[in-house]
Amino acid sequence: MHSLSIAVILIAAYATIIPSVGGFAARDASSRTRRPPPNRNRSRNPSQTVERKRAPHQFDHTKEEARPFLDNHLAVKEQLPNDDAPLYTFEDGNDTEQATIIPEGTHLMYFSLDELFPNIADLSLSQKFCTDGNFRNDLRSAMREDIFDSTPAYENMSEKARRILLLPDSSLQGSWRCKQGTLRMKRMTDVLKEYIGEQSPTGDEFMEAIGALCGSEPSSHWIDIVGVMNRRIPHSWHQDTGRSRGGDTKTVLLGFPKEDNYSGVGVFSHAVKLKYEKVSSKEHALDDSVVYSGLKVDDEYIVRPQFEQGNKN
Repeated sequence: MHSLSIAVILIAAYATIIPSVGGFAARDASSRTRRPPPNRNRSRNPSQTVERKRAPHQFDHTKEEARPFLDNHLAVKEQLPNDDAPLYTFEDGNDTEQATIIPEGTHLMYFSLDELFPNIADLSLSQKFCTDGNFRNDLRSAMREDIFDSTPAYENMSEKARRILLLPDSSLQGSWRCKQGTLRMKRMTDVLKEYIGEQSPTGDEFMEAIGALCGSEPSSHWIDIVGVMNRRIPHSWHQDTGRSRGGDTKTVLLGFPKEDNYSGVGVFSHAVKLKYEKVSSKEHALDDSVVYSGLKVDDEYIVRPQFEQGNKN
């Protein structure tokens, strides 16, 4: 059966830790405000020099260090999934004997779109997704627009701000939860019908089917994460939440490869399979991520989930 890899990652409190990386909203250089050149003849008192402040993602490095990969595509292609990575245990002095051991085989699981929509398996939804870049791009754009336009926090934004936030190389947040009985994902519905046919699921059904993998009490948080290319950025290993709702909370990743018939890593976030639960204190907000900014993890423990048509690991 042709299938699309949907990586289901049990939330890190009970399974994995995932690297958090920065994102950015790009803008056309022609739209930037032009400023006059600085007056380089103006004298400056050294005692009045103000220390330069930098954003968290900024480094003191050379241009060569800022662009560590001359060919990002090749660098990713050379990485291995490392599916059989050993289980990781925190060396923080906690009494792990009292912590629940995470069952083998539950850290990373893969599902096919055809599995999620068995009634239309003959329409080869998974195969279409893997082999048609136009379909993937249109589906993602429609998903972003529908969620943006139905998220209350974005209601009063200007059209200019909307265009910037919806640029394909910017990350976007919202909720995947649709109100029952309403058609929220209208553009997405149109795209699915255009490429798959009248028997295709609606955009709402598509979102709910994937969201249902998140567990019995999902937060419904949705984020379209776009990687930052060609420059060095800091990252920190993190858990999406410190405690699991209902004991079965999962992080679900739907990967959009940049090329047709893709088989390899770099589509999904990296992960580390934990041997024991890592649960935050009750004082930690339930839906806030737990960041381990100083945590160094040896490469042997890092799993790079693979996107592949027919992946059934």
